[in-house]
Amino acid sequence: MKRANDPSLWSRLRRWVEGEPEGAPLSPMVSMDELEPAGEPREHRSVWQMEDTVRIPVEYWAMAVLVALTLLAVLLYTAVGMPPFDDPNVPTMNEVPRRYVEQGVEETGALNTVTGMILDYRAFDTFGESTVLFAATVSIVFLLREDRPAAGRKGARLPRREEDRFESAYRDPVFLGTVKVLAPVILLFGIYVVMNGHLSPGGGFSGGAVLGGGLILCALAVGQERMCRLLGLERITRLTVFCLLAYAVMKGYSFFTGANHVGWEIPKGTPGALFSAGWILPLNVCVGVVVAATIFSFYLLFSQED
Repeated sequence: MKRANDPSLWSRLRRWVEGEPEGAPLSPMVSMDELEPAGEPREHRSVWQMEDTVRIPVEYWAMAVLVALTLLAVLLYTAVGMPPFDDPNVPTMNEVPRRYVEQGVEETGALNTVTGMILDYRAFDTFGESTVLFAATVSIVFLLREDRPAAGRKGARLPRREEDRFESAYRDPVFLGTVKVLAPVILLFGIYVVMNGHLSPGGGFSGGAVLGGGLILCALAVGQERMCRLLGLERITRLTVFCLLAYAVMKGYSFFTGANHVGWEIPKGTPGALFSAGWILPLNVCVGVVVAATIFSFYLLFSQED
């Protein structure tokens, strides 16, 4: 019979991830604070030093092995069923590229064949790539999170003066003057690359990278505190989630109507016009926002200012 004070598997997993709270009953998982030697900061203690003292329950090892073996079996089954890489008779070597080049403009409305491919024919692949960027940001937030030390505790940050909170890290007048000239041009160029991705080389990924670099440059010039008031991590997360959901809704609608021949497809417009190619333009905007938000989030997280 299970004892009343015996924690469940989920409770033990949560405590292992978050650390044992104060006054909690002893469990097979050892708290991180209990492993710290007196007077030695946590960041100076590596995982390898804690290897002999932390005992991970056997259930976690069993689940990890089961998930790894399942994934390995799926990948091997997929690899075995794939045709040889150099076989000239497989569809991916002849029919698919020919379809992209010869009928891409007619079926997608995009003059840029690459954009038509990644945001129409293979739009769900691009959605997965954008989701991976968001997952990477969330993972870094989780890994770099820290408990805010209370005032007066050892290691607590001293309050900053009000006049210093909005100061830039770089006070060189040449740098600041250069940023004031270049930052608006970089941001406008990034918007241009995103908006014209279906007409010319560019798109959401390249334009988002330019926008992310421009945002980092602005933060270096005006200060992170002021930049975070305009575009903090919480606002970036909400914006990214909104763009991913909008992408899923737009492409899901397009896939449903096209695959089922409903007849409610978005007009392709005139190829070469700005507002053309159906959903490709708003999809490019969503991808650009996700990429720019990811790059700027990485800068805020790794600079340890947020």
